[in-house]
Amino acid sequence: MEGLRRGLGRWKRYHIKVHLADEALLLPLTVRPRDTLSDLRAQLVGQGVGSWKRTFYYNARPLRDSQTVRDARLQDGAVLLLVRDPRP
Repeated sequence: MEGLRRGLGRWKRYHIKVHLADEALLLPLTVRPRDTLSDLRAQLVGQGVGSWKRTFYYNARPLRDSQTVRDARLQDGAVLLLVRDPRP
């Protein structure tokens, strides 16, 4: 049963949204549990949104680019906030 559960994890998809505070946009993304935040950035670039030098926040805590969707504990329907880094 555990092998089946692990095998189904490959097909699992989450529909999340990224809120761009500076542009007042809410963009939908489809991600897998093993995708990293860098992968999300790449998807945003593919949609024409520059996400570099910005930080993702979820539940008021910053997320690292190396974290996976699973590590960040994102769930289906989650909304991430993407804001400019306060550091110069």
